Amino acid sequence: MLEHLRYADGALHLLDQRVLPLEERWIVCESPAEVARAITDMVVRGAPAIGVAAAYGMAMAAAQGLDLEKTRALLLASRPTAVNLRWALERLAACSAERMLEEALEIHREDVAINRAIGEAGAELLPDGAQVYHHCNTGTLATGGWGTALGIIRSAHARGKLRQVWVGETRPYLQGARLTAYELLVESIPCALVTDSTAASLMASGRVDAVLVGCDRVAANGDTANKIGTLGLAVLAKHFGVPFYVAMPLSTLDARCPDGSQIPIELRGAEEVRGYRDTLWAPPVEVHNPAFDVTPAALITGWVTERGLWSPTAG
Repeated sequence: MLEHLRYADGALHLLDQRVLPLEERWIVCESPAEVARAITDMVVRGAPAIGVAAAYGMAMAAAQGLDLEKTRALLLASRPTAVNLRWALERLAACSAERMLEEALEIHREDVAINRAIGEAGAELLPDGAQVYHHCNTGTLATGGWGTALGIIRSAHARGKLRQVWVGETRPYLQGARLTAYELLVESIPCALVTDSTAASLMASGRVDAVLVGCDRVAANGDTANKIGTLGLAVLAKHFGVPFYVAMPLSTLDARCPDGSQIPIELRGAEEVRGYRDTLWAPPVEVHNPAFDVTPAALITGWVTERGLWSPTAG
Protein backbone atom coordinates (compact mmCIF):
# COMPACT_ATOMS: atom_id res chain seq x y z
CA MET A 1 0.00 0.00 0.00
CA LEU A 2 1.36 3.41 -0.97
CA GLU A 3 2.49 5.80 1.74
CA HIS A 4 1.55 9.41 1.12
CA LEU A 5 1.04 11.02 4.54
CA ARG A 6 3.02 10.73 7.78
CA TYR A 7 3.67 12.80 10.88
CA ALA A 8 7.24 12.78 12.19
CA ASP A 9 9.40 15.09 14.31
CA GLY A 10 6.66 17.68 14.67
CA ALA A 11 6.05 18.03 10.92
CA LEU A 12 3.56 16.64 8.42
CA HIS A 13 5.17 14.94 5.42
CA LEU A 14 2.96 14.79 2.30
CA LEU A 15 3.54 13.09 -1.04
CA ASP A 16 2.83 15.90 -3.51
CA GLN A 17 -0.11 14.64 -5.55
CA ARG A 18 0.14 17.55 -7.98
CA VAL A 19 3.15 16.00 -9.70
CA LEU A 20 2.17 12.32 -9.67
CA PRO A 21 2.66 10.01 -11.51
CA LEU A 22 5.63 11.63 -13.25
CA GLU A 23 7.46 12.52 -10.04
CA GLU A 24 7.43 11.39 -6.42
CA ARG A 25 8.11 14.53 -4.39
CA TRP A 26 7.53 15.05 -0.68
CA ILE A 27 6.39 18.33 0.88
CA VAL A 28 7.18 18.99 4.55
CA CYS A 29 4.69 21.16 6.44
CA GLU A 30 6.14 22.61 9.63
CA SER A 31 3.24 24.92 10.57
CA PRO A 32 -0.57 24.75 10.48
CA ALA A 33 -0.55 27.50 7.84
CA GLU A 34 1.57 25.27 5.60
CA VAL A 35 -0.87 22.39 6.17
CA ALA A 36 -3.80 24.63 5.19
CA ARG A 37 -1.97 25.74 2.07
CA ALA A 38 -1.19 22.12 1.15
CA ILE A 39 -4.89 21.27 1.43
CA THR A 40 -6.00 24.28 -0.64
CA ASP A 41 -3.35 23.66 -3.30
CA MET A 42 -4.23 19.92 -3.46
CA VAL A 43 -0.84 18.64 -2.38
CA VAL A 44 -3.11 16.39 -0.30
CA ARG A 45 -6.71 15.74 -1.42
CA GLY A 46 -9.61 13.39 -0.83
CA ALA A 47 -12.09 13.95 2.00
CA PRO A 48 -10.67 11.43 4.52
CA ALA A 49 -7.05 12.42 3.83
CA ILE A 50 -7.90 16.09 4.25
CA GLY A 51 -9.46 15.29 7.62
CA VAL A 52 -6.36 13.41 8.75
CA ALA A 53 -4.07 16.20 7.55
CA ALA A 54 -6.13 18.86 9.33
CA ALA A 55 -6.02 16.84 12.56
CA TYR A 56 -2.24 16.80 12.38
CA GLY A 57 -2.30 20.54 11.68
CA MET A 58 -4.23 21.15 14.90
CA ALA A 59 -1.83 18.90 16.84
CA MET A 60 1.03 20.93 15.41
CA ALA A 61 -0.63 24.17 16.58
CA ALA A 62 -1.00 22.78 20.10
CA ALA A 63 2.64 21.70 20.19
CA GLN A 64 3.76 25.14 18.99
CA GLY A 65 1.55 27.04 21.44
CA LEU A 66 -0.45 28.76 18.69
CA ASP A 67 -3.97 30.14 18.99
CA LEU A 68 -6.14 27.03 18.53
CA GLU A 69 -9.33 28.85 17.50
CA LYS A 70 -7.53 30.81 14.79
CA THR A 71 -5.82 27.65 13.60
CA ARG A 72 -9.13 25.78 13.47
CA ALA A 73 -10.71 28.59 11.39
CA LEU A 74 -7.72 28.62 9.03
CA LEU A 75 -7.87 24.87 8.44
CA LEU A 76 -11.65 24.82 8.16
CA ALA A 77 -11.54 27.38 5.35
CA SER A 78 -8.93 25.48 3.33
CA ARG A 79 -11.60 23.46 1.44
CA PRO A 80 -15.29 24.00 2.18
CA THR A 81 -17.11 20.99 0.70
CA ALA A 82 -15.57 17.95 2.42
CA VAL A 83 -17.27 17.50 5.80
CA ASN A 84 -14.49 15.22 7.14
CA LEU A 85 -12.42 18.34 7.62
CA ARG A 86 -14.95 19.82 10.06
CA TRP A 87 -15.51 16.44 11.71
CA ALA A 88 -11.80 15.94 12.43
CA LEU A 89 -11.37 19.48 13.74
CA GLU A 90 -14.34 19.06 16.07
CA ARG A 91 -12.79 15.88 17.48
CA LEU A 92 -9.56 17.74 18.16
CA ALA A 93 -11.45 20.65 19.73
CA ALA A 94 -12.89 18.26 22.29
CA CYS A 95 -9.38 17.28 23.44
CA SER A 96 -6.94 19.01 25.68
CA ALA A 97 -3.91 20.48 23.90
CA GLU A 98 -1.75 17.75 25.45
CA ARG A 99 -3.85 15.00 23.86
CA MET A 100 -4.24 16.45 20.37
CA LEU A 101 -1.40 14.53 18.75
CA GLU A 102 -2.64 11.27 20.24
CA GLU A 103 -6.14 12.00 18.89
CA ALA A 104 -4.80 12.86 15.43
CA LEU A 105 -2.87 9.59 15.32
CA GLU A 106 -6.04 7.75 16.36
CA ILE A 107 -8.06 9.42 13.59
CA HIS A 108 -5.43 8.25 11.11
CA ARG A 109 -5.48 4.66 12.41
CA GLU A 110 -9.27 4.60 12.50
CA ASP A 111 -9.52 5.75 8.91
CA VAL A 112 -7.47 2.81 7.63
CA ALA A 113 -9.65 0.37 9.59
CA ILE A 114 -12.85 2.05 8.36
CA ASN A 115 -11.68 1.85 4.75
CA ARG A 116 -10.89 -1.85 5.04
CA ALA A 117 -14.36 -2.49 6.48
CA ILE A 118 -15.95 -0.54 3.61
CA GLY A 119 -13.88 -2.58 1.18
CA GLU A 120 -15.14 -5.88 2.57
CA ALA A 121 -18.77 -4.73 2.69
CA GLY A 122 -18.65 -3.38 -0.85
CA ALA A 123 -16.94 -6.43 -2.33
CA GLU A 124 -19.92 -8.52 -1.19
CA LEU A 125 -22.17 -6.48 -3.49
CA LEU A 126 -20.22 -7.16 -6.68
CA PRO A 127 -20.79 -10.20 -8.92
CA ASP A 128 -17.98 -12.58 -9.83
CA GLY A 129 -16.04 -11.28 -12.82
CA ALA A 130 -17.22 -7.74 -12.17
CA GLN A 131 -16.45 -4.85 -14.48
CA VAL A 132 -16.69 -1.61 -12.52
CA TYR A 133 -16.48 2.06 -13.43
CA HIS A 134 -14.58 4.31 -11.01
CA HIS A 135 -14.58 8.11 -10.91
CA CYS A 136 -11.88 10.41 -9.47
CA ASN A 137 -9.46 8.94 -6.91
CA THR A 138 -10.69 7.27 -3.74
CA GLY A 139 -7.70 5.09 -2.91
CA THR A 140 -4.82 5.25 -0.49
CA LEU A 141 -3.90 8.67 -1.86
CA ALA A 142 -7.32 10.08 -0.90
CA THR A 143 -7.53 8.54 2.58
CA GLY A 144 -5.48 7.49 5.55
CA GLY A 145 -4.86 4.21 3.73
CA TRP A 146 -6.54 1.45 1.59
CA GLY A 147 -9.28 3.67 0.18
CA THR A 148 -13.08 3.89 0.07
CA ALA A 149 -14.49 3.09 -3.39
CA LEU A 150 -11.03 2.00 -4.50
CA GLY A 151 -10.85 0.01 -1.27
CA ILE A 152 -13.89 -1.94 -2.49
CA ILE A 153 -12.01 -2.59 -5.71
CA ARG A 154 -8.93 -3.74 -3.79
CA SER A 155 -11.00 -6.10 -1.65
CA ALA A 156 -12.87 -7.49 -4.68
CA HIS A 157 -9.58 -8.06 -6.48
CA ALA A 158 -8.14 -9.89 -3.45
CA ARG A 159 -11.19 -12.21 -3.54
CA GLY A 160 -10.72 -12.92 -7.25
CA LYS A 161 -14.06 -11.28 -8.11
CA LEU A 162 -12.77 -8.45 -10.28
CA ARG A 163 -12.39 -8.62 -14.04
CA GLN A 164 -11.81 -4.99 -15.00
CA VAL A 165 -11.76 -1.44 -13.68
CA TRP A 166 -12.73 1.33 -16.06
CA VAL A 167 -10.82 4.39 -14.83
CA GLY A 168 -12.51 7.66 -15.75
CA GLU A 169 -9.91 10.34 -16.35
CA THR A 170 -11.87 12.87 -14.21
CA ARG A 171 -11.51 16.24 -15.83
CA PRO A 172 -10.32 18.84 -15.19
CA TYR A 173 -7.75 17.84 -12.55
CA LEU A 174 -7.29 14.30 -13.91
CA GLN A 175 -7.34 12.52 -10.56
CA GLY A 176 -8.43 9.31 -12.29
CA ALA A 177 -5.82 9.44 -15.05
CA ARG A 178 -2.96 10.53 -12.82
CA LEU A 179 -3.71 8.95 -9.44
CA THR A 180 -6.17 6.07 -9.68
CA ALA A 181 -4.46 4.57 -12.73
CA TYR A 182 -1.14 4.93 -10.87
CA GLU A 183 -2.42 3.12 -7.78
CA LEU A 184 -3.97 0.28 -9.80
CA LEU A 185 -0.83 -0.12 -11.90
CA VAL A 186 1.37 -0.33 -8.80
CA GLU A 187 -0.84 -3.11 -7.40
CA SER A 188 -1.33 -4.96 -10.72
CA ILE A 189 -5.11 -4.59 -10.64
CA PRO A 190 -6.55 -4.92 -14.19
CA CYS A 191 -7.70 -1.55 -15.48
CA ALA A 192 -8.18 0.58 -18.55
CA LEU A 193 -8.14 4.37 -18.63
CA VAL A 194 -11.05 6.00 -20.50
CA THR A 195 -12.12 9.54 -21.23
CA ASP A 196 -15.04 10.76 -19.12
CA SER A 197 -17.21 10.87 -22.24
CA THR A 198 -16.75 7.11 -22.78
CA ALA A 199 -18.86 6.13 -19.75
CA ALA A 200 -22.19 6.18 -21.60
CA SER A 201 -21.04 3.87 -24.39
CA LEU A 202 -19.52 1.43 -21.89
CA MET A 203 -22.80 1.20 -19.98
CA ALA A 204 -24.82 0.95 -23.20
CA SER A 205 -22.74 -2.03 -24.32
CA GLY A 206 -23.26 -3.88 -21.03
CA ARG A 207 -19.61 -3.61 -19.99
CA VAL A 208 -20.22 -2.02 -16.58
CA ASP A 209 -21.66 -4.09 -13.70
CA ALA A 210 -21.46 -1.28 -11.14
CA VAL A 211 -20.34 2.32 -10.74
CA LEU A 212 -18.28 2.99 -7.60
CA VAL A 213 -17.64 6.51 -6.32
CA GLY A 214 -16.59 8.15 -3.08
CA CYS A 215 -18.12 11.18 -1.41
CA ASP A 216 -17.10 14.42 0.23
CA ARG A 217 -20.35 15.05 2.06
CA VAL A 218 -23.67 13.21 2.36
CA ALA A 219 -26.73 15.15 3.50
CA ALA A 220 -29.23 13.66 5.94
CA ASN A 221 -31.58 12.77 3.07
CA GLY A 222 -28.82 10.95 1.15
CA ASP A 223 -28.01 13.63 -1.42
CA THR A 224 -24.29 13.20 -2.07
CA ALA A 225 -21.58 15.70 -2.97
CA ASN A 226 -18.65 14.25 -4.84
CA LYS A 227 -16.19 15.15 -7.58
CA ILE A 228 -17.71 17.01 -10.52
CA GLY A 229 -19.04 14.49 -13.06
CA THR A 230 -20.54 12.15 -10.46
CA LEU A 231 -24.07 13.40 -11.12
CA GLY A 232 -23.76 12.67 -14.83
CA LEU A 233 -22.56 9.13 -14.11
CA ALA A 234 -25.50 8.56 -11.76
CA VAL A 235 -27.98 9.69 -14.44
CA LEU A 236 -26.37 7.34 -16.97
CA ALA A 237 -26.35 4.43 -14.52
CA LYS A 238 -30.05 4.96 -13.76
CA HIS A 239 -30.89 5.01 -17.47
CA PHE A 240 -28.95 1.82 -18.23
CA GLY A 241 -29.94 -0.06 -15.06
CA VAL A 242 -26.41 -0.17 -13.62
CA PRO A 243 -26.06 -0.21 -9.80
CA PHE A 244 -24.55 3.02 -8.50
CA TYR A 245 -22.78 2.72 -5.13
CA VAL A 246 -21.30 5.45 -2.93
CA ALA A 247 -18.49 4.43 -0.57
CA MET A 248 -19.30 6.49 2.50
CA PRO A 249 -17.32 6.58 5.74
CA LEU A 250 -19.89 7.52 8.36
CA SER A 251 -17.75 10.58 9.19
CA THR A 252 -18.85 11.90 5.78
CA LEU A 253 -22.53 11.94 6.77
CA ASP A 254 -23.58 15.47 7.71
CA ALA A 255 -26.69 15.04 9.84
CA ARG A 256 -26.87 18.84 10.23
CA CYS A 257 -27.34 19.27 6.48
CA PRO A 258 -30.93 18.40 5.49
CA ASP A 259 -30.39 18.04 1.74
CA GLY A 260 -27.97 18.66 -1.09
CA SER A 261 -29.06 22.23 -1.69
CA GLN A 262 -27.35 23.17 1.59
CA ILE A 263 -23.94 21.73 0.64
CA PRO A 264 -21.39 24.45 -0.23
CA ILE A 265 -19.72 23.81 -3.58
CA GLU A 266 -16.10 24.89 -3.97
CA LEU A 267 -15.24 26.86 -7.11
CA ARG A 268 -11.68 26.56 -8.35
CA GLY A 269 -9.48 28.55 -10.71
CA ALA A 270 -9.85 28.93 -14.46
CA GLU A 271 -6.34 27.64 -15.13
CA GLU A 272 -7.42 24.07 -14.26
CA VAL A 273 -9.85 24.08 -17.19
CA ARG A 274 -7.90 26.11 -19.74
CA GLY A 275 -4.94 23.74 -19.59
CA TYR A 276 -2.77 21.55 -17.42
CA ARG A 277 0.54 22.49 -15.82
CA ASP A 278 2.48 24.47 -18.44
CA THR A 279 0.25 23.55 -21.38
CA LEU A 280 -2.68 25.76 -22.41
CA TRP A 281 -5.32 24.60 -24.89
CA ALA A 282 -8.04 27.20 -24.43
CA PRO A 283 -8.18 30.97 -25.01
CA PRO A 284 -8.62 33.30 -22.01
CA VAL A 285 -12.41 32.94 -21.92
CA GLU A 286 -14.46 33.01 -18.73
CA VAL A 287 -14.46 29.65 -16.93
CA HIS A 288 -16.96 28.07 -14.53
CA ASN A 289 -15.10 25.38 -12.56
CA PRO A 290 -17.08 23.80 -9.70
CA ALA A 291 -15.00 21.12 -8.01
CA PHE A 292 -18.05 19.07 -6.97
CA ASP A 293 -21.64 18.33 -7.89
CA VAL A 294 -24.54 16.89 -5.88
CA THR A 295 -26.21 13.60 -6.81
CA PRO A 296 -29.83 13.24 -5.57
CA ALA A 297 -30.43 10.27 -3.30
CA ALA A 298 -33.00 8.84 -5.73
CA LEU A 299 -30.19 8.07 -8.21
CA ILE A 300 -28.07 6.12 -5.71
CA THR A 301 -28.44 2.36 -5.29
CA GLY A 302 -26.71 2.23 -1.92
CA TRP A 303 -24.26 3.90 0.42
CA VAL A 304 -21.56 1.48 1.62
CA THR A 305 -20.23 2.29 5.10
CA GLU A 306 -17.94 0.60 7.59
CA ARG A 307 -21.12 -0.81 9.19
CA GLY A 308 -22.63 -2.09 5.94
CA LEU A 309 -25.29 -0.48 3.78
CA TRP A 310 -26.79 2.80 4.97
CA SER A 311 -29.99 4.42 3.79
CA PRO A 312 -31.47 7.87 4.55
CA THR A 313 -34.36 6.22 6.40
CA ALA A 314 -31.88 4.50 8.73
CA GLY A 315 -30.89 7.86 10.28
